Amino acid sequence: MTAADTFADFVDHLAEALEQDPPGGSAMTGEDWASRLHFSRFHFDRMIRSVAGEPPQALRRRILLERAAYRMITTSAPLLDIAVDAGYGSHEAFTRAFTRAYGVAPAAWRRKPGHIQIAAPSDVHFHPPGGLRLPVRDKVTSMDLLTKMVEHHIWLTGEMVRVSQRLTDEQLDQRIGVDVDEDEQSIRRLLSRLIGQLGMWNAAMVTRDYDWSAEEHESLTSMRERLAAEAPTYLTHVREVVAANRLDDTFVDALCEPAEVFTYGGMIAHVLTFAAHRRTLVALALASHGVDELGWGDPMLWVAAGSSS
Repeated sequence: MTAADTFADFVDHLAEALEQDPPGGSAMTGEDWASRLHFSRFHFDRMIRSVAGEPPQALRRRILLERAAYRMITTSAPLLDIAVDAGYGSHEAFTRAFTRAYGVAPAAWRRKPGHIQIAAPSDVHFHPPGGLRLPVRDKVTSMDLLTKMVEHHIWLTGEMVRVSQRLTDEQLDQRIGVDVDEDEQSIRRLLSRLIGQLGMWNAAMVTRDYDWSAEEHESLTSMRERLAAEAPTYLTHVREVVAANRLDDTFVDALCEPAEVFTYGGMIAHVLTFAAHRRTLVALALASHGVDELGWGDPMLWVAAGSSS
């Protein structure tokens, strides 16, 4: 077993202890942790320090202090109870440790809380409500995130078309009270415009006309076919521009009267902004008809899951 494996096991056991009710782990000594993982204290400390940049007990104490800080702002528990839960035998000892870590006494921090996480070389931190946040293996750049947001938009639009097949024509065409455009809106019109928005910009970027008649009382079958054609084309544009770092490059939208010049970054931001509003209206309308499996279609969960939805 490598030092990295031992560190991973230690973090797993510590996370399990934090998830206990009441939270556990605070009373365990360094010898207890070493024994639990079948090492001598000397070898255990050396391996953890080599990977984490701090000894196991220091890492554990820091995690417990971060959890204590979280409890201060989310519960009304007395500071003494929080101190004991963090493994300190007295309020004074807890106050000294907390003040060293956060630069201010617990009572003052509770009145005006700051950042919960304490800087650490391992980048392992307490993650509310009762777990640990490990350092990410793959960093997501701002460029990656922009592409993922477009991918999420395309995926969710397709899912909305799919679940809309459960609705009647009357439900598809039922007016939605809040309008995003000048015309009255319905699920059918909004879904057709979400797809049409992709097609419109695909046309603009290669200077060809867009056929607006495709959005006139469009069927779900037509929507699926158009999305299958327009989405990959639009996503390819985005990926190529992002990969080449050309978001500030401009293109001429000759379809406007008069023609206008836009940046690729501005165009993508425009699409995502108006698409988010339209998707929200569709999500609410679907839920009103009992179709709520997509929820709000929140991209936060989709991106966190690595686009596996």
